Amino acid sequence: QVQLVESGGGLVQAGGSLRLSCAASGRTFSNYAMGWFRQAPGKEREFVAAISRSGGSTYYADLVKGRFTISRDSAKNTVYLQMNSLKPEDTAVYYCAARSGLELKSIVYEYDYWGQGTQVTVSS
Repeated sequence: QVQLVESGGGLVQAGGSLRLSCAASGRTFSNYAMGWFRQAPGKEREFVAAISRSGGSTYYADLVKGRFTISRDSAKNTVYLQMNSLKPEDTAVYYCAARSGLELKSIVYEYDYWGQGTQVTVSS
């Protein structure tokens, strides 16, 4: 079992920045590739970004490429999502997820463990 706890969400104006954190516990953090997803009201959960076990490879959804950066700190068992130039359409609940496979994946069912989510609201 892997437990994931997100933090860092909140209310920000358009053009602003937020950094989300996801603290992992329970199993060896470096054994898992990590991902961030988001879900807006009435919409399906969608992929945002993923990072490999080592942190050497990253993968982004086109909608956030160039604005968001995913990173991980193995010493702290934490993965981050730095979000810049935020837009109202980025408003959603953001979820952290972990998967034991090697490949970076963008599909919800490819991930084994999920956090409870943190709300991000971007006002116009």
